[in-house]
Amino acid sequence: MKHSVNHSTTQPSRRGQGPARRIGRSLALVLPVVMVLSGTLAVTRVNWSGNPSDSVLTASDVSTVHRTAQDAAKAPQDVLREQLLTELQEKDPGAALTHLQAAVNGKPSLAKHCTSLARALGRAAVRIYGPSRAQSYTRPVCDTSFASGVLAARG
Repeated sequence: MKHSVNHSTTQPSRRGQGPARRIGRSLALVLPVVMVLSGTLAVTRVNWSGNPSDSVLTASDVSTVHRTAQDAAKAPQDVLREQLLTELQEKDPGAALTHLQAAVNGKPSLAKHCTSLARALGRAAVRIYGPSRAQSYTRPVCDTSFASGVLAARG
């Protein structure tokens, strides 16, 4: 006597994959995203410094790290320009020009930017100190570009 087994009743049809298959596919799509996000959050909570008071990375810490990365990505002449303009505001144009000359002497690759830096200092000096007082700080740094910056801002 032959027994025939009906295989069509023991296996789900290919057309309707069943709920377990749909849940598995959903998890396969969602699970990697959840893993990446939870891993990222876990790394920000790890105390890398060894100091117990620094155990949580705050939003302000993240922005500081981002700002430091941006500064590192800036060109040296742009960083120098910001330093010089700050020095011009806090001290006087003479101190900024001295710093510019020292920076160019110390790093000759900045020489090609000296003219534009000195002109920017001249324009800023006119805005802060006025034309006649800014003109009094003129000296032969970068082929008198500071003076041409003062003159350009006057007119």
